[in-house]
Amino acid sequence: MLTTSTTRVLEPGELEAALAVLDRDPVSNAFVAARVQVAGLDPWRLGGEMWGWYTGGRLESLCYAGANLVPICATPEAVRGFAERARRAGRRCSSIVGPADTTAELWSLLEPSWGPAREVRSHQPLMVTTSMPADIPPDPLVRRIRKDELDVIMPACVAMFTEEVGVSPLAGDGGLLYQARVAELVTAGRSFARVENGRVVFKAEIGAATPHACQVQGVWVAPEYRGRGLSETGMAAVLHYALNEIAPVVSLYVNDFNTAARAAYRRVGFQEVGAFMSVLF
Repeated sequence: MLTTSTTRVLEPGELEAALAVLDRDPVSNAFVAARVQVAGLDPWRLGGEMWGWYTGGRLESLCYAGANLVPICATPEAVRGFAERARRAGRRCSSIVGPADTTAELWSLLEPSWGPAREVRSHQPLMVTTSMPADIPPDPLVRRIRKDELDVIMPACVAMFTEEVGVSPLAGDGGLLYQARVAELVTAGRSFARVENGRVVFKAEIGAATPHACQVQGVWVAPEYRGRGLSETGMAAVLHYALNEIAPVVSLYVNDFNTAARAAYRRVGFQEVGAFMSVLF
């Protein structure tokens, strides 16, 4: 029995305790909760380690350490414990992402050894909705992408990622991991698009999904189609699928400087309930 505050890697048998922590904030924690519900806590299946912060033997906070470093329900003491463990391990992630206050504190402790970052996005509004918009009809041409349409959706996914993150997802391994992730979402029926003449003009995915909440990601409109309201009617269509088939709460987070997107999401019914922060390497 642990009697002092400490951090360590969770064992597979601690799944129930981990899920209890994740359930404290099912919207903010949807990304990690979705992975854990599918893969459990085995690092090979999960794609990373799950660190736990314990006080008196009780699991209080979590930190997912994989391609992303994600603090979860982390107290100030837990943040310090996770930062120390991360410093010892060395940086293996491509980003740190999580609730803004917690992530800012974690980055302040890691920056002296991990910095500089390529980019820090300190305030990314977290937005949610639980209902369809009353005055924006869903675009009837937005539909699920079929499994045989991977070559149709991939160029739009690459364009979105490059525009959003600032680097191409095809770098390094030639895009194998990224293509696998896109294919995974298509196979799961969570990739949506409006396709005209064989080309995607609007797309979005439901990236994380649990019985409590799901998270929309990768919203993109082809540059020459922007300003026509496709993001609003397209999002209304994605919301229809999400609310009717996946979860009662739909969330997303957006860069604070993307005023056009924030306005479009508000018109579709999303409300800001918090903020995330991302540190990109």
